[in-house]
Amino acid sequence: MNKSLFFTIISAIVMLFFISCGPALEVRKNQEEASRKLGEAYMAEGNLTAALNELLNAQKLYDEDPLLHMDLGLAYMGKKKADLSIEHFKKAIKLSPGFAAAQNNLGTAYLTKKEWDKAIEIFSELKENILYATPHYPLTNLGWAYYNKNEYNNAEKYFKEALKLEPEFALAMRGLGLTYMAQNQAENAVTTFEKALKTAPRFLRVYIDLATAYQIAGNRKKAVETCKKALELTKDNHPALADEINEKLKLLQ
Repeated sequence: MNKSLFFTIISAIVMLFFISCGPALEVRKNQEEASRKLGEAYMAEGNLTAALNELLNAQKLYDEDPLLHMDLGLAYMGKKKADLSIEHFKKAIKLSPGFAAAQNNLGTAYLTKKEWDKAIEIFSELKENILYATPHYPLTNLGWAYYNKNEYNNAEKYFKEALKLEPEFALAMRGLGLTYMAQNQAENAVTTFEKALKTAPRFLRVYIDLATAYQIAGNRKKAVETCKKALELTKDNHPALADEINEKLKLLQ
């Protein structure tokens, strides 16, 4: 067989391969997308086991979808498997450089592992991304990282920056209130927690924070009233938190 005929045959075989694989790949991508969306629906319902099962099935079909790896990361986070979530958030970013939401979630996973410096590195880079639509998230997360490092001046700075952008972001308010508590500024903490509860009246953890701030500020009556209010909201749906509030009430009364 001459070389010309040989290369013609090889080229034809290669072309046939790509023609036959093309539609099959599209089918797998479509099937993966359908499974991913079903997994997302399960996550929205809070059924993490079903969600993870569906997302892993989707991964077998097509492994190069950054949204799929984002979802897998979130599912593993919900399952308290931070190491696995980190792997998938990193894969999402590798597949889609500049995937800001995946970067934010990667940083959050590092917060979960108490790897504060790694989290700070991620969030510091992300807050400079002028295209990111919700910069108050990485700013707030920077605040939490510095708060947990006991670097309260930096924590205060970033919580306040987040609140400049999103004045009613209750999570940043809570962080700022706790930072004031750590800085022995109980009155400022009270004001901040009260504002947080006006914005998010069912943010149950803040009631406990506010009661503690009232107690430190010397207003035991307000501390008791706040605990009782929190107890009304928690006794039926949050028994563990209700137990914590009852213990606090015993100490206050």
